[in-house]
Amino acid sequence: MNRKTLIVANWKMNLNVSQSSLLMHRLDKKIVSHHNIEIVIAPSMLALQPLSKEINHQKFSLACQNAYFKDEGAFTGEVSFSMLNGLVNYGIVGHSARRIYFHESLEEVRDKVKAAVRNDIVPILCIGETKPERLADETSQVLHDQLTSAIYHLTSDEVSKIVIAYEPIWAISTFDGEQSKPADMQHALKFIRHQIEDLHGYDVAKEVRILYGGSVDSHDILAYLSLEDCDGVLVGAASLNYEQFSTIVQKAYTLKYSKE
Repeated sequence: MNRKTLIVANWKMNLNVSQSSLLMHRLDKKIVSHHNIEIVIAPSMLALQPLSKEINHQKFSLACQNAYFKDEGAFTGEVSFSMLNGLVNYGIVGHSARRIYFHESLEEVRDKVKAAVRNDIVPILCIGETKPERLADETSQVLHDQLTSAIYHLTSDEVSKIVIAYEPIWAISTFDGEQSKPADMQHALKFIRHQIEDLHGYDVAKEVRILYGGSVDSHDILAYLSLEDCDGVLVGAASLNYEQFSTIVQKAYTLKYSKE
């Protein structure tokens, strides 16, 4: 199965609207469009609307970093997936920062995944274990629980279209993480695909794109993308540097091209 490589830039809570526009302009100048590489930019909520008018939609797609699971109502300060329909193609759901800082439960992540799908937005479901869970040999159980609960309300056809990002929390620089070894990540990626196969069958499992997200940069990108079950990366800090992010995209293309 030749799944299209997906490179996602999560800008997190960085850059105001003007700064976001400038970075987008630099990325557009630096990055060459490739038919087998999909590039997704996830700016702040404030920057989504202006960037939607600025970006080259043939080259980039937009994603929200978060949204509320109710479509409408008296939820002061929230932005729903239904409001983002037509503005973004993707929505990051269950990111480690949301689970840790904002205490998002398995049930809330499940409801957000369903809300995204309901509003024709592809969820980028983030799952991953903490360092204590890893040391306690609980990685498989954590991934199983986070994955199966998140896709509980989805049909097989809906599952085949989602994106899953494995982000081991113990390897994320935001949380003073340690450097992960790409070869060690293949076990977790394969486990995730096997879980989908157990639930929805081989044909669905081979369609789902699985990303790696753990402080990825331009130096280690090829090592991760060379893994059998890795279909792309979720990039954090490195995506704020247009030189480094453009290098990540170019290296991803070079690797993809060499396999075709």
